[in-house]
Amino acid sequence: MAAARLTLRVDLGRDRAIGPGKIRLLEAIRDTGSITKAGISLGMSYRRAWLLVDDMNNCFREPVAAAHAGGSHGGGAALTAFGRSLIDEYRAIEVEAYAATAARLRALGAACKRAQETTPAKSHAAPRRRTIAR
Repeated sequence: MAAARLTLRVDLGRDRAIGPGKIRLLEAIRDTGSITKAGISLGMSYRRAWLLVDDMNNCFREPVAAAHAGGSHGGGAALTAFGRSLIDEYRAIEVEAYAATAARLRALGAACKRAQETTPAKSHAAPRRRTIAR
């Protein structure tokens, strides 16, 4: 049986949304204390991570993260109280949505073909040459 999963994105108006990627980035900033380290841990460039944080900071009335200037102890970033609350609210929405849809997700997963049913059988014969008639 295939595992069906639910992925949530909350649309907040024109070209504004919060979803699993941005929430993972906020969690990584919380855990690493750095936009750079958070981006690296998620396989993205500093620029991409910074642009996502900037987008979130401009989306809400309050910023989600604040960068600290470098210096002898180096720079860094920290989530604001609102940023921490945003993570908590999004994760709570996920829990409620999963609970409400668990039975339907199981049914969808059970209806899926197994991986070996969808993978074409390998042929050991030489591939056929195809030509296009003109």
